[in-house]
Amino acid sequence: MQNNIKRAIPLILSVIIILLDQLSKSFVVKNIPLGTVYASFFGDFLQIIHVRNLGAAFSLGNGLSSSWRFISLCIIPLAVLILVLIAFFVAKELSQVQRWFVAGILGGGFGNLIDRFFRPAGVVDFIDVKFYGLFGLERWPTFNLADSAVLICEIALVISFIISIPAGSEKNKASV
Repeated sequence: MQNNIKRAIPLILSVIIILLDQLSKSFVVKNIPLGTVYASFFGDFLQIIHVRNLGAAFSLGNGLSSSWRFISLCIIPLAVLILVLIAFFVAKELSQVQRWFVAGILGGGFGNLIDRFFRPAGVVDFIDVKFYGLFGLERWPTFNLADSAVLICEIALVISFIISIPAGSEKNKASV
């Protein structure tokens, strides 16, 4: 019981990400007309602009019918997030730091799912960054706090796994 409580503590991060994500999106919806740049920083390097995305990352899936979009962008991700949440509690191999990273991914995932289920016009995106023509993109596709949390925590989780591999292999050598 005590161990499960300790494992659950990182889920506080999930709740914080969901709240910050939904509060920021609510601010954008109420105060920034769709398609309007609200603020620019460092010239036009960073802009706050209200856009909607019916698809996934890079607007993938925008052209799908509403039924397929609902299945592929709502139902399947919800099932995956539930499986990740179950694994969060069941997996004994995850370190406490890795649990924090998984909690960040869960928070971002659920933050965007809330939009998919309750905002028929699409996920609210508002952070727009200049990309200077890299990969043929003048600007990176507009994103939100949930997207940022997922990406940052996924990268950190992968790095933590890579770092733990040498430590794990040294333990295996010592036990032989």
